[in-house]
Amino acid sequence: MFTELNSILNASPDSLTPGEFILLSDRRSDASFLIHHFLSFYLRARCRVCFLGLVQSFSHYSAVSQRLGVSLTQAKEKGQLVFMEGLKEALSTLIPQASSSGSQAMDFLRDPAAGLRSLYEFVRSSAADSGAAGGWGPPVLLVDDLGVLLSLGVRAGAVLDFSHYCRAAVCSQLQGNVVMLLRCDGEEEEEEEEVGEEEGSGWLLRGLTHQCSLSLHVEVCWRRRRRDAQHKQKQIFQYKVHDKGASFFARGTSSAVL
Repeated sequence: MFTELNSILNASPDSLTPGEFILLSDRRSDASFLIHHFLSFYLRARCRVCFLGLVQSFSHYSAVSQRLGVSLTQAKEKGQLVFMEGLKEALSTLIPQASSSGSQAMDFLRDPAAGLRSLYEFVRSSAADSGAAGGWGPPVLLVDDLGVLLSLGVRAGAVLDFSHYCRAAVCSQLQGNVVMLLRCDGEEEEEEEEVGEEEGSGWLLRGLTHQCSLSLHVEVCWRRRRRDAQHKQKQIFQYKVHDKGASFFARGTSSAVL
């Protein structure tokens, strides 16, 4: 958990804001350190976390979280953390074995026409069990890269629908929070404008930006809805990631990032 980032966002594990949809994104950089931050943040807040690990393994996140002072193994054993390891789930879906008892969350790999309904049902059931599984706080959904779904052949429109239904279930119905990462490395928005509708991570990023309440893409942008208008507040920071945290600076004030 990065203390400086909490200060910038005016956030604390002791005082959560319910119903937040936080969008993490990057382009030609790596925003994955923010996933590590929010994972440790919500576990410290005693929330029940459902983590869709579509890119990295459980052991990867466990090693990083250990340096941040959080044990993912203990969180799983206590029922506080539900971790779906996408790489293993995909393998068991494509190469089913008699001894395997998968969650069927990745069934869209065998039947693209089914869309992401099974993945959504996995999220919904995991989030709905938060109160019954050990008396944890509000549920939180973390997704480490929605762009992986695009690379697996899922339409950007279907991914946007998936995020909408997850937000409705977790944020609106259960008053929990959602954090999703979308990586847009190597793509230019100008190029994507020439492509058809519902194509590419740039189109998906624009759609998700309209849904979210907080967007972190090298800059931090709040959206606060009023009765007659939408008020936007923007702050821009430079940052440097360390082994056990990250430092943030006002733009142009640190030689470490110049």
